[in-house]
Amino acid sequence: MARTSSSLRRALAAGLTVLATAAAALVATAGPAAAATTPGIDVSRYQGSINWTSVRNAGIEFAFIKATEGTSYKDPNFNANYVNSYNAGVIRGAYHFARPNISAGSTQANYLASNGGAWSADSRTLPAALDIEANPYSGGYCYGLSTTGMRNWVQDFLNTYRSRTGRYAVIYTTTSWWNQCTGSWTGPWANHPLWLARWASAPGALPAGASVWSFWQYTSTGVVSGISGNVDRNYWNGDRSRLIALANNT
Repeated sequence: MARTSSSLRRALAAGLTVLATAAAALVATAGPAAAATTPGIDVSRYQGSINWTSVRNAGIEFAFIKATEGTSYKDPNFNANYVNSYNAGVIRGAYHFARPNISAGSTQANYLASNGGAWSADSRTLPAALDIEANPYSGGYCYGLSTTGMRNWVQDFLNTYRSRTGRYAVIYTTTSWWNQCTGSWTGPWANHPLWLARWASAPGALPAGASVWSFWQYTSTGVVSGISGNVDRNYWNGDRSRLIALANNT
């Protein structure tokens, strides 16, 4: 979702799909055909100028919008996307692309919260998401951190975000990356909604300890009216009323 190297991300996703086993699919949580789902997207500057009224009229109910990366980058389209999506009736949330090898989790959580990732109980603002996935830059797949170091970094981010906003952040990740780079850590899933990345026809196996996915990014090549080119498509695992309940923390 970083969009810094789409070819790398597509190659990684393809590899994850090939490695997923039939047994894993059998224990996965219910897919869209078996559960109430609500359609959404996630966007960044790579989608260019977006007509959010057209997006909403196309049936899109929610959007995660890139806000920040590391401690020095704010997406140049974030402010317009965040305001215009809200005004069009789309339930929106910010997301932060993690760079665990350049600064502390607390530093990056504060940067997110101070640059668009705060929260308000207005029925259209979701808690922000931590996008933590394979490193698209130099420094190794797991950013050069041990599994203990990665757990500590993520926990530092989550604790700081909750202290700043009163909300549990959403966590975007892949099952493979999470299990490898955190050592199959189960700690966050009691409180933090899982946003699963798996470009396939079913969610597949979830990260260790996660009993359900809340959001599922199922393709990177979606087409939506109001957006030029491809866009990531997602589902919320429930109906709009439950999504509003998450937005309002009720």
